Amino acid sequence: MGLPALEFSDCYLDSPQFRDRLKSHELELDRTNKFIKELIKDGKALIQALRNLSTANRKFAESLNDFKFQCIGDAVTDDEICIARSLQEFAGVLKSLEDERARMIENASDVLITPLERFRKEQISAAKEAKKKYEKETEKYCGVMEKHLNLSARKKEAQLLEADSQVDHVRQHFYEVSLEYVFKVQEVQERKMFEFVEPLLAFLQGLFTYYHHGYELAKDFNDFKTDLTISIQNTRNRFEGTRSEVEGLMRKMKENPHEHKSVSPHTMQGYLFILEKRSFVSTWAKYYCSYHRESKRFTMVMFDQKSGGKVGEEESFTLKSCTRRKTDSIEKRFCFDVEAMDRSGVVTMQALSEEDRRLWMEAMDGREPVYNLNKDSQSEGVAQLDSVGFNVIRKFIHAVETRGIEEQGLYRIVGVSSRVQKLLSLSMDPKTSADVELGNSSEWEIKTITSALKHYLRMLPAPLMTYQFQRIFIKAAKLDNPETRISEIHSLIHHLPEKNRQMLDLLMMHLANVARHHQQNLMTVANLGVVFGPTLLRPQEETVAAIMDIKFQNIVVEILIENYERIFKGLPPLDGGQPDPVGKTQRPHVDSRAPSCSERPLTFFHTPQLAEPANRRDSEALNSSAESVHVNSSSAPGRSHVNSVHSSNPELDSGPKGRRDRPKSLVNPKSRSSVSTSLASPSPSSPRSPSWPMFSAPSSPQPGSSDCSLVSPVARKARALYACKAEHLSELSFTAGTIFENVHPSREPGWLEGTLEGKTGLIPENYVEFV
Repeated sequence: MGLPALEFSDCYLDSPQFRDRLKSHELELDRTNKFIKELIKDGKALIQALRNLSTANRKFAESLNDFKFQCIGDAVTDDEICIARSLQEFAGVLKSLEDERARMIENASDVLITPLERFRKEQISAAKEAKKKYEKETEKYCGVMEKHLNLSARKKEAQLLEADSQVDHVRQHFYEVSLEYVFKVQEVQERKMFEFVEPLLAFLQGLFTYYHHGYELAKDFNDFKTDLTISIQNTRNRFEGTRSEVEGLMRKMKENPHEHKSVSPHTMQGYLFILEKRSFVSTWAKYYCSYHRESKRFTMVMFDQKSGGKVGEEESFTLKSCTRRKTDSIEKRFCFDVEAMDRSGVVTMQALSEEDRRLWMEAMDGREPVYNLNKDSQSEGVAQLDSVGFNVIRKFIHAVETRGIEEQGLYRIVGVSSRVQKLLSLSMDPKTSADVELGNSSEWEIKTITSALKHYLRMLPAPLMTYQFQRIFIKAAKLDNPETRISEIHSLIHHLPEKNRQMLDLLMMHLANVARHHQQNLMTVANLGVVFGPTLLRPQEETVAAIMDIKFQNIVVEILIENYERIFKGLPPLDGGQPDPVGKTQRPHVDSRAPSCSERPLTFFHTPQLAEPANRRDSEALNSSAESVHVNSSSAPGRSHVNSVHSSNPELDSGPKGRRDRPKSLVNPKSRSSVSTSLASPSPSSPRSPSWPMFSAPSSPQPGSSDCSLVSPVARKARALYACKAEHLSELSFTAGTIFENVHPSREPGWLEGTLEGKTGLIPENYVEFV
């Protein structure tokens, strides 16, 4: 039940019931007053808490904005850029929210606290004052009434009339005060329904405005949130692959620490103890030393591993000799002496172990450094990019696309290893390949087929996108502009060897089809990049830095899948923006490695005398070619022979910036013999004298030439016609007259593959003659 109404007529009766009703109104006003006081107190505390929260949120946002991610490597992916930018985006959202909260807090005092305090002071306090006045008038009226009633009836009439008049005046004033008080009490009770609630509504409206602003920010933030979620997932997937690779490398380092040396421009580096001889005493000091074989430069700096700081300045000298110290010649073990060209005296050094001393001795004796080449390229050599390989891959792809392209986790779920090996061996064996029926789902699961396809690609002697182009693809993926990345990778794809490009075309067309069904198989372009990136672009040297570049390998594969039609069905544009004519694409300049044998000028060397049969063949070749040489040299003086050789093959001078491309065929043995023989007795005017250091060979096969395409792919022997000092790991260094074993055509045009002293590598095809 609500409060009873106060009738103005009851003010004249002033009955006990009226007083009870009035008392209930007074109690309600007191309760309302106390509640408003507590509400004002709590409201102020809430506003202060909001201020404190806003301050904390702003400090949190500033901390997010100030932090910058640092990634491993010299470049970052788009996903990593998105993740790094996320902290600034979070900070911006929080700052915008706090700006709106600040506006709400500023208005909260005006819309909530001030109106409540005004209602309490102006209305409730006025009712209290009216109550005091009413109680005072009641007391006065009752006193006058009692006094008036106590007057004696024997008083004079005039006195009695004056007393009656006074009582009537007091009674009238009492009634007026009573009416005003009743009016004020009921007015306050009615006013609190809106004047008390309205500020609360205004405050809540401010809260709703603040939260609505947050909702609008969330809507604007939704696109970035979606991109960030995808980037986080992609980065997580790449991390899982990278982590397993790094962990695998760590285990290999633990098991065979001596087989996994760090890749460095120095031939050898590490800690050595060096004997320092002073006036009366000799001490051993610990130095960090490095040696570069090419320049024979030895560098050392005293370093304290405990404090992590250098103790002195770096010293270096050119090595003259290195001699092992015998155990009986010095008290210390593992010692050797070093003599410098630009420093007097002998320096005695102590290695950390016998094995460490052996490595230092081998390095300073001029031997090649020990590299940990990718073991896949050494141990796996069964799979080839031949008709068998293409048939196997086509068969696997057809089975996947017809049977399981919508299967979840396609290419991510691994098959049983024994089943995978069995399927590969049967498919690669010409005798059993026809009997392998992949359409029968009960015998071969989809995960077995997909694992076999991936394993076949890993079995190739070199990755599908080649070791030579691996660094260039990574460099292209690190470009800032996405369109430039696609253009660079487009151009690089058309520089791959033809069979590699054809196989890559076949694979990417399939992966693009798989990605189109990602709603069913959950294999997005990013997921496929994680699966195939390390397989198609695996590095030649297994290092942590190479593993950290896996994410860019994945990006290259993503670009190939997303832009399949553009990259594989169209030719890359030239510098002027026009499509590159077929067969005219220039090979890119390889910045990531030293120039190969065929990219340096070819210098003539005297060919050493060989056995009698070889001499007989050479003399016959000389006799048969003498007349042609005489005709060429007599037709014009000076360099006429040079011009005639150059003009016979204009493609030799059509490479980038005047550099000759790798020759496409071997040189005519007769021409080689004639030129080599002429070196024995050069004349100043002869174009075949040593003053003519460059050699050009016709690219079209000549009669009697050893064209690589005509060489039967069987074990052959070849003799080096010229000397070559190789700088790239896959190429062989040799001198003129060297005999190679097991020579056969390489998959890369212009190169042969041969074996020299048990080491297999590439040989420029125009450097050798088959014997």
